[in-house]
Amino acid sequence: MRHSKLAVVAATLALSATAAVSVALAQSSAQPIIGLITKTETNPFFVKMKEGAQKEATRLGAKLLTGAGKADGDNAGQVTAIENMVAAGAKTILITPSDAKAIVPAIAKARAAGVMVIALDSPTEPTTAVDALFATNNYQAGVLIGQWAKKAMGSKKAVIAALDLFPGNPVGVARHNGFLAGFGTAGITATTKNLVMTGVACSQDSFGDQAKGQTAMENCLQRNPNINLVYTINEPAAAGAYQALKAIGREKDVLIVSVDGGCAGVRNVVGGVIAATSQQYPLKMASMGVAAGVNYAKTGKKVSGYTDTGVTLVTNKAQAGVKSSNTTFGLANCWGK
Repeated sequence: MRHSKLAVVAATLALSATAAVSVALAQSSAQPIIGLITKTETNPFFVKMKEGAQKEATRLGAKLLTGAGKADGDNAGQVTAIENMVAAGAKTILITPSDAKAIVPAIAKARAAGVMVIALDSPTEPTTAVDALFATNNYQAGVLIGQWAKKAMGSKKAVIAALDLFPGNPVGVARHNGFLAGFGTAGITATTKNLVMTGVACSQDSFGDQAKGQTAMENCLQRNPNINLVYTINEPAAAGAYQALKAIGREKDVLIVSVDGGCAGVRNVVGGVIAATSQQYPLKMASMGVAAGVNYAKTGKKVSGYTDTGVTLVTNKAQAGVKSSNTTFGLANCWGK
């Protein structure tokens, strides 16, 4: 009788162990679900990011969920996307935060539910609100075009217009301040939190949009018609600035520098619309994020800290002492149409 009971117990334990193994195997073999939330669905930078994420998800056998704000700055839309993705079973969420501070509570809830959250392109504030950040060193991107512009201007006195993003955005601050640091303004570092206006004749918000960039440039020209150097947050804003300058016949005597490295932007470097741009790599950010998410789903191992995804100065007018690549390289490595 005793031997019979022992046999039943042993059999029960064996079945329990087998069931546990089966559950573990099922979990490890289940299709990982990765979420990608961008600022908008229309900006070519984020379109390419989405393409890169989908390609890597397909390669690794993951399911990709996507969402976006209605416009740059739409925090509520991104919060809803996070909540929907958590409910859908996403194990990792990749996000380009529209509002670095306002998105933090929603991210905290997702992480508390066991979701790994990785910021792409734009940091949160604080940066520790997410598990990791995969992004361009935006300060360095600004430094490169600032250094190039300083050399290109030579002995000519610079009258600078800055077409920025919108107030408080950390990417906008980093690029703007990096540009001024590269141009020679002292005392600016990567940790400077507010826009520095030393040497800037006019600063306007462009929201990274071509039409708003044109309006911003028109406003700056009304304030100071002697502007001869324009820094822009991105290439759509640069294209808008060019149109404003062209309308008054000044497109050839004003230098425009920018950041992005999209295909349309690099073609504008070829055409002389933009003199130099710092190229970043959204496809790399996205593919790295998806790979990290799949690995987390399979192993439980999270990534952490900041990963620099690289930046290259692209121009056809190289300046001594400033490392750059020409537009042949730029076109071979650009994104968008």
